Amino acid sequence: MQTNYTYQKNPRIKKYLQQLEIMRQVIDLLPHLPHVEENLRRKSYLKSSLYSARIEGNKLSLNEINFASKKNQSGNREKQEIFNILSAIHWLYSSKGPRKLTSKLILSLHKKVMKNLGPNGYFRQEPGAIFNQAGMAVYLAPPASELPDLINELIGWINKTKEKAVIKAALIHFVFEKIHPFQDGNGRVGRLLSMFILKQGGYGFRGLVSLEEFIEKERADYYYLLMKTSKNLTKFVEFILEGLVTQTKKALEELKNTKEEKIEDTLLPRRSEILSIIRDHRMISFDFLKRRFSKISPSTLHYDLSCLRKQKLIKKIGSTRGVLYGI
Repeated sequence: MQTNYTYQKNPRIKKYLQQLEIMRQVIDLLPHLPHVEENLRRKSYLKSSLYSARIEGNKLSLNEINFASKKNQSGNREKQEIFNILSAIHWLYSSKGPRKLTSKLILSLHKKVMKNLGPNGYFRQEPGAIFNQAGMAVYLAPPASELPDLINELIGWINKTKEKAVIKAALIHFVFEKIHPFQDGNGRVGRLLSMFILKQGGYGFRGLVSLEEFIEKERADYYYLLMKTSKNLTKFVEFILEGLVTQTKKALEELKNTKEEKIEDTLLPRRSEILSIIRDHRMISFDFLKRRFSKISPSTLHYDLSCLRKQKLIKKIGSTRGVLYGI
């Protein structure tokens, strides 16, 4: 099946490949600012998780995702979807993460993505199809009996090809979606596989690039290209490369514009968010903050505020119940 797919390395693709190679080298040569990069990486992972879920219809926005509520998502399916993807991304980039593209890796990603959402960790046993918004089947996936062989064929093809990782990331995503090995979660797993291929192939860009943000913005084109039945994947490869170029330029600008680390770059995520809220509102009460962090105990929030004050990032104004916090 996979060996029937081709693409042409046209001038546009060649230009994207050259741009990505140059930007990769520039990012590698830029001075490392550990705390700055960690904050940018955290935001990038969260964006990748959020936009990957939004591509599939999740309605949450970036402002609605609370860093502090990852561990308790029971009853909130949309947040569960996002933090499941986030967990999978952390695993892919961790020191204990996978090193080889295998069938086990694909099943593990699905298990993480679909945790508490539905059947997970095994290939579908029923017929598979992709439906349009009108509820009509627009694509019939291969029979369940063929899935193990098709996945192994895909893995062998990707591991064997000498193409650059950025090309392989596009190829594996398209073909994986056509195999459609799961009842649910195929898109999310497919995008994670592309992320894995990029990272392993030296195009991880320090974890600072969110391709999913571009895909969500261009969702109509993305689905249109995925629905094509042609074996020529040139347009899809162009689309993925354009997304990588666009998002890498954004990441590069953020890094270039950051000359040195500031004390706020070293803050823990929740304290960084508290500081951002105070800067946005100029002045807030403790009750206001408590409503924004409803799952965090008041004593913990008081400690966070105390730490921010000691670092001279915020000021305490007034006393007792009328106290306010500002910058």
